[in-house]
Amino acid sequence: MSLQFAYWAPNVSGGLVVSQLPQKTGWSFEDNKRYAQIAEEIGFDYVLLQTRFFASYGAENQLEASALASALAASTEKLNIITAVLPGLWHPGVMAKIISTIDHISNGRAAINIVSGWFKGEFHGYGEPWLDHDERYRRSEEFIEVLQEMWTKEKANYRGDFYRLNDAPLKPKPINPPKIFQGGNSRAAKEMAGRVSDVYFMNGGSLEKIKEQIDEVRALRKASGKGDIQFGVNGFVIVRDSEEEARQVLRDIVENADKEAVEGFRSSVQTAGAASPEGKGMWAESTFEDLVQYNDGFKTGLIGTAEQVADRILELKKIGVDIVLTGFLHYEEDLRAFGEKVIPLVREKEKRISSLLEVN
Repeated sequence: MSLQFAYWAPNVSGGLVVSQLPQKTGWSFEDNKRYAQIAEEIGFDYVLLQTRFFASYGAENQLEASALASALAASTEKLNIITAVLPGLWHPGVMAKIISTIDHISNGRAAINIVSGWFKGEFHGYGEPWLDHDERYRRSEEFIEVLQEMWTKEKANYRGDFYRLNDAPLKPKPINPPKIFQGGNSRAAKEMAGRVSDVYFMNGGSLEKIKEQIDEVRALRKASGKGDIQFGVNGFVIVRDSEEEARQVLRDIVENADKEAVEGFRSSVQTAGAASPEGKGMWAESTFEDLVQYNDGFKTGLIGTAEQVADRILELKKIGVDIVLTGFLHYEEDLRAFGEKVIPLVREKEKRISSLLEVN
């Protein structure tokens, strides 16, 4: 099976790195519409829209994910659109209707990413309770179960600790069952993925760390008796004519980091992760440099020439990655460059490997 490619929509201001280095990346609807149309033209499979309501890590302005997803659904033809959603700020029955509506607007291209939450400030600001770490994942699992009930049953009924449904209808049903994505690095997150999610997203990391997570979640999936699960990994892409040029861009990003914003982000996420029973979350081992790209994208190693980055992507595929989730410094230039230079190389290398396997 061919690798799939996704990209983070820059639907918050400040770009995909917490740096004061100038970025040619817009956050408006028109910007995101243009990026989505470029992406589907050059071979991307998915766009992931971030969920953010309050400013954090320098993201002063935010476009709400599901509203923007509806607009992008009407502006594209092939791209699958993943809406990130924060349980606790939405009722799952309402979100089931929203995602089903996006699925009809897009003719079957809607998906959802369940984000259990690390930003206590949003809940405090809206006057909503901030649950303990594992309780947030229990709520997320119920949220997913409600979505599945609403999308598949004529009248949905549900009795959980967080949600209730009483003969709740949903019409029209989605054209296709929307794929359910999730992230998280704690035991609770991995166990949830093993039971209810279709795709497990991972922060950036070394090949060894990524494979370790894949093996663990795959074993949990097998134990649950459910079908296959896919794996996606975050990677920040810097492709330049030489490796040294690409490495210099990385140094420039880090040297110009917004230190106050990075430290604020570090405090929020590491406090949230420390509340898990094992005392660590997605960012427990992240350095200051790692957090300048707020999902550890530098760690994945997609930095160098097009050839080097394509080779690294094939290494990710070899250990079990199905979807590479990309971010860029200059969306105005780097998104198209990745599609024109790297994706064709990956496809060419995939064909070559497939041919060799057939011969042998």
